[in-house]
Amino acid sequence: MQNVLLNNGVEMPILGFGVYQIPPEQTEQAVSDALNAGYRSLDTAAAYGNEEAVGRAIKTSGIPREDLFVTTKLWISSAGEENARRAFHTSLRKLGLDHLDLYLIHQPFGDVYGSWRAMEALHREGTVRAIGVSNFHPDRLVDLIDHNEITPAVNQIETHPFNRRTADQQVMRERGVQIESWGPFAEGRNNLFSNPVLSGIGAAHGKSVAQVVLRWLIQRRVVVIPKSVRADRMAENLDVFDFELTDDQMASIDAMDTGESLFFDHRDPEVVSRFGKLQPNT
Repeated sequence: MQNVLLNNGVEMPILGFGVYQIPPEQTEQAVSDALNAGYRSLDTAAAYGNEEAVGRAIKTSGIPREDLFVTTKLWISSAGEENARRAFHTSLRKLGLDHLDLYLIHQPFGDVYGSWRAMEALHREGTVRAIGVSNFHPDRLVDLIDHNEITPAVNQIETHPFNRRTADQQVMRERGVQIESWGPFAEGRNNLFSNPVLSGIGAAHGKSVAQVVLRWLIQRRVVVIPKSVRADRMAENLDVFDFELTDDQMASIDAMDTGESLFFDHRDPEVVSRFGKLQPNT
């Protein structure tokens, strides 16, 4: 597995397994299958409602804790200095772990600065190896960096061929923040899996469209966490380190960029209000 080096010296696998939208009753089996396939980085969140299932899969896997990289996230309803600390320890308990490898602020809303102070304290105490954010546009990211002690190690954002986020990645590179992709396959939107450009590149390498997309992200030094509930697809998604896209192939995928989200705009007032009212069962 190829790793990236975070800004505090912690190594993170460039390819992991995500559990977003996997129902809790299916999560334990999915994570067990992913670990058996060879994944060692797992990404969940309090808002997904499946941390306990992830924890059970970790416990029964027999894999040494030091070989795993576990990420979870803080939801808006738990924002603030005291709330964030409580939410962190709740997630830790549900996962059955004594520390986290990465803890992220899930959305750039609510008392972000109070949450960040709590996360900085947790990092100093050693219960989390790295802290970061998710869904932060460059202006919000820079503001957080400039007014706090610890620079986020990671910013997890929507990143896929139709929204490649190159300007965001450049700001992160300048500020020492690792970009991480969510939704690498755009959830199949815009007919991604039958796209002729991606299909043609896949045929040239004897690879699937999904493998081409993952390879494109990895060559851009983007951490990626594809999700699947099928063991064969998990194995396929992991099998992307034995080929390399040419410069022309990379450029042809880059040209698919629309520069717009296929899901939601975190700067849209209606989105901000809707997210702020969500009270997931955390």
